[in-house]
Amino acid sequence: MSSSSPTEADVARLVVSCRDRHGIVAALSTALADLGANIISSAQHSTDPEGGMFFLRMAFHLGGLETRLPDVEGRLADVAAPFEMTWHLSRASQRKRAVIFVSREDHCLFDLLWRWQRGELPMDLAAVVSNHPDHAASVEALGLPYHHVPVTPETKPEAERRALELFAGSVDLVILARYMQILSPQFLEAIGAPVINIHHSFLPAFVGQNPYARAYERGVKLIGATAHYATPDLDEGPIIEQDVERVWHAHTAADLTRVGRDVERLVLARAVRWHLEDRVLVHDNRTVVFLS
Repeated sequence: MSSSSPTEADVARLVVSCRDRHGIVAALSTALADLGANIISSAQHSTDPEGGMFFLRMAFHLGGLETRLPDVEGRLADVAAPFEMTWHLSRASQRKRAVIFVSREDHCLFDLLWRWQRGELPMDLAAVVSNHPDHAASVEALGLPYHHVPVTPETKPEAERRALELFAGSVDLVILARYMQILSPQFLEAIGAPVINIHHSFLPAFVGQNPYARAYERGVKLIGATAHYATPDLDEGPIIEQDVERVWHAHTAADLTRVGRDVERLVLARAVRWHLEDRVLVHDNRTVVFLS
C-alpha cells in the first residue's frame, strides 16, 4: 500500500511462451542490452529442448522506463515475430486491480486482507462481493466497499449480471476466497479477468462440496488445498498451487476442517501473490510457475 520506490518504477517483467527454438534467450537479451536495460532475474523452462514449448519470465531494469515503454515494446515485438512468441510486458510498479468474492466463511478473506494491508500482496483492492451480509462491517472498516449480492437458484443470473455491472472490464483479477457459488461460463467469459479459486481439497480428490466430511469418512492421512484458475469445467482449471498437512486417526471431522482452513489460507495467498508478480504461465490446462 506504500508508494513504489524509484528503482521499482524502472523495473519491468517480461513473460514469454512459444515453441522452443535455438536463439530465443540470446535474441531477447541482445534486444534488451541494445536498449540499455539490465536483466536482474531470468527463469526459463522447456518441455522438450527440441520442438517443445518454451516459457520464460525475465525482470529487467531500465532508467526512465515509463517514457521508454513504447520503444521497448516495439523492439520486443520485432524479436517476437519470427519466433511466433506470445508475450506480455508489465511494469513492476503497476499494481493489478482485484476484487474478492466470499460467502460466509471468512478465513481466506481476512488472511488476504491482512496480507494486503501489510504490503505482501501488491494489488489494489476494488471491493469485496458477497452473497451474505456477514462481513460488511469488518470490510468497510478498512475503507473498502462491500457489495452484498444475494444469490438463490432463481436469482443467480440476476446476481451475476449485477456483479458484471460492477466489475466487468474494470479489474485485472477476481479472487474467490471461499465463494460458495458456481460461476457460470457466461460470467467467466464476460468478467474479462482471470479468476483464482481456492478448493478445500487436494484436487482431483473430493471434488465438489463437503470434502472434509468425505475425507474424514475415508480416513485420509493428508489434508490438502488447491488454488486454481476457474474455468467452465468445475474444479478442473489449471492448478497454480497445492499443499498438504498430515493428519491422523484421532483427528475429528472438526479437526480436519481446522487444519484444512490453515492450508487454504496459505495456498490461496501464494497463488494470488505469484499471479500478481507475473510468475504463472498457463498452457494446455497446466501452469508453469517461476518462483525465482
